[in-house]
Amino acid sequence: MRIDFLGLEAFLSIATWGSFHRAAGSLNLSQTALSHRLKKLEDDLGVKLVARSTRQVSLTPAGQQLLPVAQKLIEELRDSFDALRRQGNNLQEHVAIGCLPTLAMHYFPGILAEFGNQYPDLKVRVFDNSVGELSDRVLKGEAAFAITILLTANHRDLEIRPLLKEPFVLVCPIDHPLAKQPVVEWPELAGHPLIRISTQTGNRLLIDDALGSRRETVNWRYEVQHVATAITMVAAGIGVTIVPKLGLSVHRLPGVVERPLRNPNITRTLGIIIKRNETLSPPEDLLLRLTQSHFQRFSKADSREGTQLLH
Repeated sequence: MRIDFLGLEAFLSIATWGSFHRAAGSLNLSQTALSHRLKKLEDDLGVKLVARSTRQVSLTPAGQQLLPVAQKLIEELRDSFDALRRQGNNLQEHVAIGCLPTLAMHYFPGILAEFGNQYPDLKVRVFDNSVGELSDRVLKGEAAFAITILLTANHRDLEIRPLLKEPFVLVCPIDHPLAKQPVVEWPELAGHPLIRISTQTGNRLLIDDALGSRRETVNWRYEVQHVATAITMVAAGIGVTIVPKLGLSVHRLPGVVERPLRNPNITRTLGIIIKRNETLSPPEDLLLRLTQSHFQRFSKADSREGTQLLH
């Protein structure tokens, strides 16, 4: 059965004010329009709700029975509308996205500058977290989407959009023996102290999976939490490290060089994760499209050096 909300509103106003004249004024209606709404509701229900005389207005037994039900229904509907309105206002006040720290440094300043041209008063929150944290942020609704490493085991509630594939490279001091070679093979790293990045970044999982049992022959002497720390230690001559190519692009320091790694070639796929069946707000959708566009431009520039754009 169709619910006549306009009729219920008219009935509640009459019950509240006890007067057709004041009830009509509160709803900014004429008394004729108010009476028409009430009659339509009574006709739909098949009962008389209001008894009206020249001196007073009162509720019939049916009206008294309907009153608390109608009050609760309209109150719940009003609360739902208020919640949705607050949610809409919040979306207009800020947007939140997630991104790996290296990518946040490499890509997002330009993206946010372009976004700010169209939404100059909108606040933007960037969660520059680890792979696992970014997935949680998106699943919990704390971030509209995130740019991260696409590992083999992705959550079924996340939609995956691959963006690009980039290689891992060796970073060593410019005077290191391996720096003299145009290409370095993994077996040649034996005996050299290596600086590894922790599992929280996702990079270590990719390297360990690609190396298999051979990872036990690698001299992982140091472990740090961030790519920037590893490269700083390389510049100090403490050891060599393996990082994604974009990581070196962001944190490049004087006195270090990169060399391609072979046998095996190891790459990581970067992409966007969004909660499945999620509808983005207009600002969030624009930020997503700007992100994809910037990735395409940067990837074309980097493709000569081994970064591959994915469509």
